[in-house]
Amino acid sequence: MDNLTFIIGVIGNIISVLMFLSPVGTFRRIVKNGSTEEFDSLPYICTLLNSSLWTYYGIIKPGSYLVSTVNGFGVIVETVYIALFIQFAHTKMRNRTAILAGVLNVGISVTTLLLAQFFLHGQMRINVIGFMSTGLNIIMYSSPLGVMKTVVTTKSVEFMPFLLSFFFFLNGGVWTLYAVLVADWFLGVPNGMGLFLGAVQLIIYAIYRNPNSSKQIIEDLEQADQTERLLPPSSNPTQE
Repeated sequence: MDNLTFIIGVIGNIISVLMFLSPVGTFRRIVKNGSTEEFDSLPYICTLLNSSLWTYYGIIKPGSYLVSTVNGFGVIVETVYIALFIQFAHTKMRNRTAILAGVLNVGISVTTLLLAQFFLHGQMRINVIGFMSTGLNIIMYSSPLGVMKTVVTTKSVEFMPFLLSFFFFLNGGVWTLYAVLVADWFLGVPNGMGLFLGAVQLIIYAIYRNPNSSKQIIEDLEQADQTERLLPPSSNPTQE
């Protein structure tokens, strides 16, 4: 059982790394175009805060080094993403991103870690950080909901990165299995929700991923109908 748990944990680490790296294509586009366009910074801000607390959780809970290592990597990657977002965003989005990052990733994160380190001890510290990490993990998995609303409204998946949704789904599934094996419900509950929300995102992506073809078909049918109405009725030779 220990070997299976370790293997699942390593697979979870690999998928988490891929999840953290999945927005690279998005940021390559941002840097190339010199603009964040309609992309949202909230998922990266939430993920950074989430990764920070999970790193600390993995450090203070015995035997959870697989949790701390991969989330430590996530802290570095998400910090780079947010820095690029602030650099290339328009003024309004830049200010919004900077304020949110300052409040969530500096204010709340640093305050929480300091209070936990100096005023909480033993299992109480683990439980408090575990509860907070669980809540933030749910927020992280829910952060693309705004983008999902945009997709449904515009019927376009242009600003909904497929790889991020795909790895959210895989990440949630593997870490849910790992949580069951080690009986850690702080890991299991949020990642189970991540599995569900990731599946919803993939379903929405599948529905709206190629709207142009269906839209073109509808337009062609409407145009054909209008043309038919404009044409004079054909004469019937049998009635002449």
